[in-house]
Amino acid sequence: MAAHAPHAVAGPRLPALLLTPAATPPSLRRARCPRGYLVNQRRRMRHLLPAAAAAKPGAIGSAAEAAEAPAEGLARSLQGVEVFDLSGKAVPVVELWRDRKAVVAFARHFGCVLCRKRADLLAAKQDAMEAAGVSLVLIGPGTVEQAKAFSDQTKFKGEVYADPDYSSYRALEFANGLFSTFTPSAGLKIIQLYREGYRQDWELSFEKNTRTKGGWYQGGLLVAGPGINNISYIHKDKEAGDDPEMEDVLKACCS
Repeated sequence: MAAHAPHAVAGPRLPALLLTPAATPPSLRRARCPRGYLVNQRRRMRHLLPAAAAAKPGAIGSAAEAAEAPAEGLARSLQGVEVFDLSGKAVPVVELWRDRKAVVAFARHFGCVLCRKRADLLAAKQDAMEAAGVSLVLIGPGTVEQAKAFSDQTKFKGEVYADPDYSSYRALEFANGLFSTFTPSAGLKIIQLYREGYRQDWELSFEKNTRTKGGWYQGGLLVAGPGINNISYIHKDKEAGDDPEMEDVLKACCS
């Protein structure tokens, strides 16, 4: 299946793209030049949300981490965590791979420009996954309505679930904090994505659920199943836009 054409949404320019409104300082909102993001982030770092700056940056995941961390421990941390499908039905997250093998991607939030690129990267490999009997799943921190909008806009053909309380993100100890969000490489990647035609969806980004949560959690990806303890690969984004290597993902799920 080929990656879909990026969905363009009108909105503010690049400097604030990593932020939700509650976390965006006025000086960054007003900046117009993409290069200003890279300059302003360092100048403003010490002034932004001291609590967020003190947040634990989180573990950096890799293929090796799944081998080092007991799968039972990862699955145990997810016990009791529920996500919601597009009909609003609650689904225990471990049920997503109990009876099948699945690639489960975790987005930063449903309006994130970086996450739309990742959805395309995964969609481009979905035919190979399906040929190997592997399901493609995406979980985003937000409401069911946000998840529906993401699904409609991106034409992502995998399953989409909402995690309005960030429960799975906390359970998996994904990176969280100011210094995993504002990085030079993330800013450069956003500029490149805008040149490719991708856009942040600001209507989704300004939804209350996303706005009040702050937007500090990063995402990740795991390959799991069949069996809730069978987690063969996990990638935890060390910073915004830290995509896993698709070759590693395919090797873990389809070899």
